[in-house]
Amino acid sequence: MTCELPCPFVAIMDDPISADGEKFCSLNHAERTFNKMQVYLQRKQLTDVVLKAGDVRIPAHRLVLCAVSDYFAAMFTNDVVEATAGEVELRDLDPHALKACIQYIYTGEILLKEENVENLLATGCMLQLSEVTEACCGYLVKQLHPSNCLGIRSFADSQSCPDLLRVAHNYTMENFCEVTMNKEFLMMNASDVCELFASDDLNVPNEEIVYYALLSWVNHNMPERRKYIAKIMAHIRLPLLSRQFLCDINDNNTIFQGEEECQRLIFEAMRYHLLPERHPLMQSARTRPRKSTVGTLYAVGGMDSTKGATSIEKYDLRTNTWTHIGNMSGRRLQFGVAVCHDKLFVVGGRDGLKTLNTVECYNPVGKSWSMLTPMGTHRHGLGVGMLEGPMYAVGGHDGWSYLSSVERYDPQSKQWSYVASMSSPRSTVGVAVLDRKLYAVGGRDGSACLRTVEVYDPHINRWTMCSPMSKRRGGLGVAVCNGCLYAIGGHDTPSSQQSSRQFDCVERYDPRSDLWCTLAPMSLCRDAVGVAVLGNRIFAVGGYDGQSYLNSVESYDPMTGEWSYVSPLNTGRAGTCVVHVPIT
Repeated sequence: MTCELPCPFVAIMDDPISADGEKFCSLNHAERTFNKMQVYLQRKQLTDVVLKAGDVRIPAHRLVLCAVSDYFAAMFTNDVVEATAGEVELRDLDPHALKACIQYIYTGEILLKEENVENLLATGCMLQLSEVTEACCGYLVKQLHPSNCLGIRSFADSQSCPDLLRVAHNYTMENFCEVTMNKEFLMMNASDVCELFASDDLNVPNEEIVYYALLSWVNHNMPERRKYIAKIMAHIRLPLLSRQFLCDINDNNTIFQGEEECQRLIFEAMRYHLLPERHPLMQSARTRPRKSTVGTLYAVGGMDSTKGATSIEKYDLRTNTWTHIGNMSGRRLQFGVAVCHDKLFVVGGRDGLKTLNTVECYNPVGKSWSMLTPMGTHRHGLGVGMLEGPMYAVGGHDGWSYLSSVERYDPQSKQWSYVASMSSPRSTVGVAVLDRKLYAVGGRDGSACLRTVEVYDPHINRWTMCSPMSKRRGGLGVAVCNGCLYAIGGHDTPSSQQSSRQFDCVERYDPRSDLWCTLAPMSLCRDAVGVAVLGNRIFAVGGYDGQSYLNSVESYDPMTGEWSYVSPLNTGRAGTCVVHVPIT
């Protein structure tokens, strides 16, 4: 009989401590090591290179410099003269900033002050000390003020600091009115002023602010700057100034007298006011309003995944953001919205059980709701438009039948009255105002979607037929831009046995030729799409693509003929009513 003892070799192998040893890790080894290196630096011991900037000589250790700075690593580890030189001169660097950065390499600490931060940033950029440059940029961001933002913006550009440049540029745009009252603006060169004035992002309440900024800049050094007036004036949106203001410019400001190009620009602006029917042919960078002056879009209600969105979102073009600003007082679907005196009139619709004839008014300033006189007919799927003061409720469905009737609301008397009916019943109809007339586009008549279009003249109380669209469309969006009518998206139901087809296609109607033409399609099919114009661009908001309620938003630029995405809604929805509220 043998006695079995545990094998010592196996025991060691099974024991990880015995097999691999015990690892010890110092928690502050690197810190203690760098502290020791700093002591050697202070004693000028073991240093193997001297850095020179101006009259300042700084001894250092190549290994330490290479460990922290990629700039020094490239210098001392490649076959260049500096790799073995005992003294290296660093030209065009501030001596005190260089000394501070070398100290940072050893300690990881640097003191930022208003008087040294720009030199530290320039030095940190050259030595490729990313944390130093980030710290300097963060410090400068905190110092941004209307009196210094132009200088910081220019400095960030020269040092290739994109994040600081972006923040300083946005700050300049946001605070343009205050910026122009400071010395930095008055000291700008003509090219930089042109670049500033050309931006769509200037946060100004009107174009007069930009005009007065030009006068201030020119008058600061009239003899030298007079020759630049026309060059800079070309970047002011003169056609967007009032006729009275343009007349005052021409009559009362002597600096434009004898300036042929300035007179041409003023005359161009006056022609824009005198010939509104030619606006589609006169579009240019000077006729495009700046983002801060175009007002806002409101997206009200609609159908979402919960079967009824009551939220109201507001879109700011300059910041490209949608913000939730309130809620409807109750559930409504397939209603209409119009803007009257900067207030939103919400008309008709259905609450899920019954069709409504009620009308509510929303005040965006006070975020309050009030009831108005109800319509004579209950309507959902109606179209709404403002025409020369009164509001019109067009067509729709009363819960039993499709409607051709039209009602008009007088904001003065606060009463509804019936006007001439359309030739066809129309529900989910697109309604828009063009050339002081009311257009009813497409929709459904109970048996099929329609391609026909009717136009109402309030002066003779009569509807007449226009050329039809190329496609039958219900649930389409319509908008007016540059004297033309746009029909966007929607659906068609070929027969009762087939499901609806959603559209991405777009058509444009020119009332002068009474013709429709096809334009570039949207990126997505959008039925029950909300459409409105903001800043000479057409926005297609939300909708239904056949599978889901969309939160995506596209905008169309009539000058380029292209669609592009903008910031999405916070809530995906179809049938949202989108309206433009101008700045007053």
